[in-house]
Amino acid sequence: MKVGIVGASGYSGEVLVKLLLGHPQVTLAAVTSRSLVGKPLATVMPAMRGIDRGLKFVDSDLAALAATDIPLFFLALPHGTAAAYAKALVAAGKRVIDLSADFRITDLATYQKYYGEHHAPELLKDARYVLPELTPPAWKQEAKLVASPGCYPTSILPPLVPLLRAGLITREHIVVNSYSGVSGAGRKVDEAYLYVERAESSKAYKLMKHQHLGEIEEQLALLTGAPTVIQFNPHLAPMRRGIATTITVPAAKGATVERVYAAWREAYAGAPFVQLLTSGETPDTAHVTGTNRIDFSAVHDPRTGNFILTSAEDNLMKGAGGQAVQSMNLWCGFPETAGLV
Repeated sequence: MKVGIVGASGYSGEVLVKLLLGHPQVTLAAVTSRSLVGKPLATVMPAMRGIDRGLKFVDSDLAALAATDIPLFFLALPHGTAAAYAKALVAAGKRVIDLSADFRITDLATYQKYYGEHHAPELLKDARYVLPELTPPAWKQEAKLVASPGCYPTSILPPLVPLLRAGLITREHIVVNSYSGVSGAGRKVDEAYLYVERAESSKAYKLMKHQHLGEIEEQLALLTGAPTVIQFNPHLAPMRRGIATTITVPAAKGATVERVYAAWREAYAGAPFVQLLTSGETPDTAHVTGTNRIDFSAVHDPRTGNFILTSAEDNLMKGAGGQAVQSMNLWCGFPETAGLV
């Protein structure tokens, strides 16, 4: 099956290029970038030399892309920009997997609160938010457009959702501290992301107003059946890629670590990209970099009565390009792990 990537020159786009060039069921047929038109893929991404199939970047022209015989496109574009491409490609009968935030939030008012004006609100009814391990499988028949989750939500929702569903934790006083590699900000020239600014430096940012908060809380409500408010504290860490998350949440009466793991095992039985570590063994971003896995574990603190849940993922793989390919595999009937292991 032919696939294309719109906006292939960013970090997530580069991961998609690598994964799709090596995917056994697809042929990468188009990579687009307005600033790189005509340049060979192997020149822009030297790591792809020898596997690039002679691809060159083409213009991100809406009408031209809609007129191709490519049935599925990945959008690796900034929020606000992706909506216009999704609108044209869906209208042309293409399947679209969007890595931006444009269709991750189903409630228009919530989207506007975090991102401003929505440029294709009429498509919200056709979009499905897909976190493969948690989203009910009906999306595969319903979706015209897949909204691929953000990197932070992917590190937070899988540990929390089964425990909220099972009543093992409270919905109050959930505190989430997440640490992201610098690539999470995208490929851009900004003084704050220069090597000398970020090396040996870590800090919190966007406290109380990070754009992923709306997505996280909406999905917690949709997936567990009740509104849930969290305290989300994102941090920038001096590493290229990876997300480490620590969630502190009060244990419900009678809840134990053994019951936490039982709920996780039931929820993720057969899930190839979830790894449950033993209680007391905390995940490490170094162990998930370059993989589509999320690792997590839990401990109980009898002094405070809290569970402490920890997770780790690669923000560019499970948090972006890898998860998008995982969704494509499920949507198109390929093996879930195709091209990812």
